Amino acid sequence: MKSDDNHNEITRYEGEFARWFDADAGFAFWKGRVALYAILKAMGLGPGDEVIVPGYTCVMDVNPIKYLGARPVYVDIEPDTFNINTDLLWDSITSKTRVIIAQHTYGYPCDMDAIAEIARKNDISVIEDCCLAFGSKYRGKTVGTFGKAAYFSFQWNKPYTTGLGGIAITSDAELSDRIKSLRAGEMCPPSKKEVIMLGAQLLVYRLLVYPRTTALAQNVFRYLTKRGAVVGSSSTAEFEPVKADDFFKGLSTLQARSGLRQLSRVEKNIAHRRKMARLYDQLLQQKGWHGRKYDSDLMDPVLVRYPVRIVEKDKALAGAAKAGIELGSWFECPLHPSETPLSSYGYEAGMCPEAERASREAVNLPLHPRANERTVRRSVDFISRFMEV
Repeated sequence: MKSDDNHNEITRYEGEFARWFDADAGFAFWKGRVALYAILKAMGLGPGDEVIVPGYTCVMDVNPIKYLGARPVYVDIEPDTFNINTDLLWDSITSKTRVIIAQHTYGYPCDMDAIAEIARKNDISVIEDCCLAFGSKYRGKTVGTFGKAAYFSFQWNKPYTTGLGGIAITSDAELSDRIKSLRAGEMCPPSKKEVIMLGAQLLVYRLLVYPRTTALAQNVFRYLTKRGAVVGSSSTAEFEPVKADDFFKGLSTLQARSGLRQLSRVEKNIAHRRKMARLYDQLLQQKGWHGRKYDSDLMDPVLVRYPVRIVEKDKALAGAAKAGIELGSWFECPLHPSETPLSSYGYEAGMCPEAERASREAVNLPLHPRANERTVRRSVDFISRFMEV
């Protein structure tokens, strides 16, 4: 009976999440990258196929493509929203292109009109990467509802966290059936040790991790992850495109319960992020900095973090840690993080110059529910000491 109850909680989470987006089906996994893998494999992606991705992303989003033997094709970004430059998409399309991954970077929606038109004319599927976007809208429609499928992540720095976790959603009946079959045949559960460790980490996060303590907590977490003392969002083994035997892993009941709680608060979360982003806009402009640049007639972003460009990124990150300022470094290189062996993923220096420039310049400021008005004012006072690009 207990096993059935646990399964019901996961199923309930999947259903409530899918309903939030008016999607027909949701499928929960141990991590967001597993959700992407499930979508791609269910679509039959394999050797010889090509997948277009922005040249400004996380390597963990590229791994599922490589695991299936397909080839990632990197397209440069446009500088204001950090999203894929749709003017460059046409030149990247070949007869082998199967998928375009539309990553809504930082929460800014992609130009879905242009992407949809290109995809339609070339019989290509669109998958939305909503790992950094929850509640953002394009032409009044919520991102995650434009493509064949979408996937989300609930890792520590995402719009809301269940420690780890991810979900794929779709309203495509055939794709949904294939994902169900794939899960039934190949998915493994997380181990009891993993669930216990994740539960302990969630407890520590809720009790101790706040904007002033984030830098210290991240350093300790990375140290412990390398030594296998905690369940990390990424292991060192994942910095090469070789799939682990237990990669295709399902969600735990612990994560589902946490997700249901977070989902019940998501409207409040979204409202808070909008309010704090407006305050950043106001305070940075008072300091003489430029405001965000995006077409407000087309998009209504809900940002996961507030990105700014500065001249001395490394100096700012080092200073922030000492000052107790929560300053993010996304993305450290075109295929974040900086440890990524780019050549293993077919990326060569100069392929995406705008993405490489953004990697050198972009830092981001907190918007999560624990970042209050005082946090924003301290963050602005700190970052304004540096020169805006």
